[in-house]
Amino acid sequence: MDLCSRRIVGWSLRERLTGELTLEALNRALEARQPQPGLLHHSDRGSQYTAQAYQARLRSEGFEVSMSRRGNCWDDSPLESFFATLKKDLVRGATFATRLQARAAIFDYIEGFYNMRRLHSALGYLSSARFEARAV
Repeated sequence: MDLCSRRIVGWSLRERLTGELTLEALNRALEARQPQPGLLHHSDRGSQYTAQAYQARLRSEGFEVSMSRRGNCWDDSPLESFFATLKKDLVRGATFATRLQARAAIFDYIEGFYNMRRLHSALGYLSSARFEARAV
């Protein structure tokens, strides 16, 4: 998540939460945004974020690494809020016949609704896309 605009910039979906999953999401974010060295990258202390490959990728990009305090979900509240919203809006009560169907629904939600149309109180009730367009 780009904290300034609340846009989800890199995500991935797999059967299990692994280092490969988070590295894939990071690589997608890097490809989409092409950030400059010095970017502040914040995460929780999950093993997938502390993994050598993930940390090496962050260092190779020249990013500053920030991690939540142990056991403190409030340090990562914008992303926790996103996941709660995703679950409430899309996942809770839904039945997906296949993982492919679930992936397509999540793609549509993130890329078609959340980033483009969902209004955020933190952005003056603009969508992430509109907020970013105004910032240019």
